[in-house]
Amino acid sequence: MSFFDKNRDELATSGIDRSRLPPGQYSTGRFPILHEGPVPDYGDFSNWTFEVVGLVERPMKFSFEEFRSLPVTSVLCDIHCVTKWSKFDTEWAGVTVDHVADLAGVMPEAKFVIAHAEFGYTTNLPVEDLLGHPHNLLAYRFGGDELEPIHGGPLRLLVPHLYFWKSAKWLRALEFVESDEPGFWESNGYHNYGDPWKEQRYWGD
Repeated sequence: MSFFDKNRDELATSGIDRSRLPPGQYSTGRFPILHEGPVPDYGDFSNWTFEVVGLVERPMKFSFEEFRSLPVTSVLCDIHCVTKWSKFDTEWAGVTVDHVADLAGVMPEAKFVIAHAEFGYTTNLPVEDLLGHPHNLLAYRFGGDELEPIHGGPLRLLVPHLYFWKSAKWLRALEFVESDEPGFWESNGYHNYGDPWKEQRYWGD
């Protein structure tokens, strides 16, 4: 019996529906640490900002305190990494993407969004995958605690229905655009969309 088959059998014996695990994935209780580049140090956050720009009626720029004053939402969701691990029932809290998009007034011409993170990292998503999904957050808490810097704190995009690289760590801006612009990993061999249920890991999948 393969590792993956054994892992799925263990899910069943623990009372977890195996259909929650996408193909080619294994479940883990850990939260593996994976990222490109160093972990940023923002100090006292006095110079930290988060922006919403591009095809919006009201471009926005939040300080750390301003962003933390926005309404908080908590979600429970499964997450799936392209490196084949999945983690069930993860607890997150932050601001819904829909709330910030409503404040900015996303224009109808916006068809895609570019998530800008620290060190020039970007990832791209269709607007229809970002907006209208109540589990999509601008997250800053995990498991009831502040999101650790190694996991993307102080702010991480959370889009749990796509592979987890789309949930960019150290988020600094959302840019709404008309045309698609592949991000860092998408320009280096990863699939442009990243649906875990279709195993869209790499170009050609």
